[in-house]
Amino acid sequence: MDAAFTEEQDGMRRALREILGKHCGPDEVRAAVRTAPGYDRELWGRLSRQLGLPGIAIAAEYGGVGCGVGDLALVCEEVGRALLPSPLFATAGLVAPLVGELGSGRQRSEVLPRIAAGGLTAALAVPGAALGAALGLTGDNGGEWAGGGRAGGVQARPVEGGRWRLYGEAAQVLDGHSAALLVVAAHAGGFARSRILLFLVRGDARGVVRSRGAGIDETRPHGVVQLRDVEGALLGDGEGVLPALGRVGRGAAAMLAAEAVGAAGAVLDRTVEYVGAREQFGRAVGSFQAVKHRLADLYVQVQTARSAAYYAAWDPEQGALALAQALEALRLTAGEAIQLHGGIGFTWEHEAHLYFKRAAADELLFGPVHRLRGRAAQVAGLFREAGV
Repeated sequence: MDAAFTEEQDGMRRALREILGKHCGPDEVRAAVRTAPGYDRELWGRLSRQLGLPGIAIAAEYGGVGCGVGDLALVCEEVGRALLPSPLFATAGLVAPLVGELGSGRQRSEVLPRIAAGGLTAALAVPGAALGAALGLTGDNGGEWAGGGRAGGVQARPVEGGRWRLYGEAAQVLDGHSAALLVVAAHAGGFARSRILLFLVRGDARGVVRSRGAGIDETRPHGVVQLRDVEGALLGDGEGVLPALGRVGRGAAAMLAAEAVGAAGAVLDRTVEYVGAREQFGRAVGSFQAVKHRLADLYVQVQTARSAAYYAAWDPEQGALALAQALEALRLTAGEAIQLHGGIGFTWEHEAHLYFKRAAADELLFGPVHRLRGRAAQVAGLFREAGV
């Protein structure tokens, strides 16, 4: 494994950090999350046109850059540093690879070029609070995470002409309130022979009712999607859905780990800067040995998580384990940042709370950490010899 970045990757990192440094400060982030879509459309368009962010991991034949998960994870680290509210993860990290792997030739040609150009945002609608399970991050995704048979979740029934009708509800859908395209996971086949299929549904289709959900982390908005007898197009031929979701989940975990590492590194840098400037008892707070020890422990946590995230970008099979390490590092670092900023850190308006809420929300949505580690141990076969 060569962990060194190429000249092109370094250039992309610098360009992205420069743009986000100018247009994505804490005030801009707060303003963006209060808009209807939950992100700055103008900034998203600029990042799409100038850097091609949504198309980095899309094949060149569909208008993308043709890079891999590693390059997308590198972008996510910078996005995480700024806590950029954007449809990048939901669109490029979840939907684009699913369409690329499972979609028919026509579906890929219709969807992927529009995503790569930044003109189409998309969301993966998984019933219930089961995104981590559906992506195989916290357990085997062959379970009943999409709702059981005829009750719960989203149901699909075939109608004449090879068409499908969908009904049900999916909550906590990342960007589900604003995405122009939904990829909906639904049960088909009734109670006795139920199976999970994926369907393409227009966000403005008749019978789709959407609302923005209230969550801990406003920088990663989600919505509630209700499907009231909505027409949907089967994604591909309906085969291989669960294995594909698992593969996409491993790449998504690598992206999320890089995001969390970027966020942890940023909040640690801000904390070091603050304790170096803030004086107490006639000396800088950061000069006290107890503070130095706390910061040193955080530095080790962040660097360990960064190494794990980079390894997962190279080998997505390690995504769940890297994500656990990164989420834990972010939670600890953001919590200590609030403490070390003293009285001002405890005010709701302080930016440290943005990072702490990101850590808490991501762990609720994709974790918790102990289940991510448990799943990684299960996949690695650590418990086989013990008969567990």
